[in-house]
Amino acid sequence: MISEELRKKFIDFFVNRGHQELPPASLIPENDPSVLFTTAGMQQFKRFYTHPEEAPAKNVVTIQPCLRTSDIELVGDDTHLTFFEMLGNFSFGGYGKKETIEWAYEFLTKALGIKSKRIKCSIFKGDDKNPRDDESSHILKNLRIVFEEHGRDDNFWGPTGSEGPCGPTVEFYVDSVEVWNLVFNEYYLKDDKYEPLKTKGVDTGLGLERMLVVLNGLKDVYETDVFASIIKDIEKISNKNYQDFTKEFRIIADHIKSAVFLLGTNVLPDKIGRGYIIRRLIRRAIVQMNKIEIPAEYRWVARLAKSIMDIYINKYSELRNQTRIIYSELEKEGIKFGDTLEKGVKEFEKSASIYISWNKEKPKLRKKELPGQIVFRLYETYGFPVELTEEIAKEKGLTIDKEGFNEDLKKHQDISRAGVSGFKSGLVGESEITTRMHTATHLLLKALQEVLGKDVHQRGSNINEERIRFDFSYPKPMTEEEIKKVENIVNQKIAEDIPVVKKETTIEEAKKLGAEAQFLNKYGVYAKLTMYSIGDYSHELCGGPHVKSTSEIGKFKIIKEESSSAGVRRIRAILEP
Repeated sequence: MISEELRKKFIDFFVNRGHQELPPASLIPENDPSVLFTTAGMQQFKRFYTHPEEAPAKNVVTIQPCLRTSDIELVGDDTHLTFFEMLGNFSFGGYGKKETIEWAYEFLTKALGIKSKRIKCSIFKGDDKNPRDDESSHILKNLRIVFEEHGRDDNFWGPTGSEGPCGPTVEFYVDSVEVWNLVFNEYYLKDDKYEPLKTKGVDTGLGLERMLVVLNGLKDVYETDVFASIIKDIEKISNKNYQDFTKEFRIIADHIKSAVFLLGTNVLPDKIGRGYIIRRLIRRAIVQMNKIEIPAEYRWVARLAKSIMDIYINKYSELRNQTRIIYSELEKEGIKFGDTLEKGVKEFEKSASIYISWNKEKPKLRKKELPGQIVFRLYETYGFPVELTEEIAKEKGLTIDKEGFNEDLKKHQDISRAGVSGFKSGLVGESEITTRMHTATHLLLKALQEVLGKDVHQRGSNINEERIRFDFSYPKPMTEEEIKKVENIVNQKIAEDIPVVKKETTIEEAKKLGAEAQFLNKYGVYAKLTMYSIGDYSHELCGGPHVKSTSEIGKFKIIKEESSSAGVRRIRAILEP
């Protein structure tokens, strides 16, 4: 079974059981500053577990691209990936544990033809914070499925970020491989307290790549159709065999794939935040390419992107729209780091030789260890990955001071986090000020379109209790006159005290009104959608929260307009008393 067939079977199975198919969310979470990337299928639905009345449907099904970098050092083994696809069915008060478990078992055994004797499960055994999952235990016993009881680390999920919906899980295993996690959102965690949710929800995630391994009797995810052609292309470019350089090939394939998808969502290499992550992924891939002697100039980084695009471009149209940026940025970063890599090696040789000769002159102080400060300088100044420094040092008979490096790295990360501190707070708490700010962004977008043209669209936002950060598509800096004009329009609409009205609508109605929304054309014609209208001025499909009238917003002031990335500008604004 190939990936497209598995995707179709999953969607069809749940649509036939009363679920509405919804498009995937962006890899960059909208209005969720608690995380940098979309790491799970439920992320775009977090609000619906506490506000089920706002959900487009009680039961939905999606295929969600995800990005996780917490286990980046483990990539190269049989299972760990940074980019993967999560198949999921979700319910916001439509059904509970019984249907969820029974449907999962039916899909595995009947839709996919997996024999029941290959299937096992695990449940939450309970602890001093939350009770044992007795209901799931009873359901599994009735289905005659063998199960074990595990603790919180294995069978209690969530939340994403510091607060949110969470609950016990039932995990399905096939041949001892975990393939499907069923999460029952029964609680809301806030300030270390688990409060029962008024409406219990369901959130499941089935890993596409891992399921393909099980279905096809493969050894690992890199043998599936979403990786096989990439591996073959690396073999052609390097004139090396995958079996001889397995780890290197896997890291290259996984990291470049992640970079392609991030570039597809307008994330460009940078020194902090998301840009730092994509730069790290690309450079880690280039280091491995260097090890297997990929031909010079590193243009081959962009060449590998084509193999990846061929696999996904028909499924994810946003890749097609960003093709030029994907290729140019990968090639640019590849060439840049290619030069840096050579300079870094020379700097290492220089630093190591001075350190070694100094020790030779003073034997009593001699340590066969390269100081952490040197390792970090190579990392910070030349983008030199610590693992490469460690490997070269080993060839010289040296070790590296990892503790010293980690201390300097932590200081560096603290500074980087300070640069994106907005990700720690914002709309997650839905405070009065962030609610006012969120409504202000609707006025801001419309004002930008009035002043700069209808081709302006939102490309991201981040709101905390101190300021608004709003990204939008536009190819050049705004003039002072344009900035002032936009600010005046927003304040004029605030002064007009326009009602903000929430309405359930359809795709056809939304289109007629010119409503703003990401992935608008992917929704079904009769999909139930939530639209917020500010009089006849602004219409946006949005999950809220919003004020009831614009006069509640306060005075809007733009404090800065700057570049965010290629073709994307950024406005920073505040609300004055």
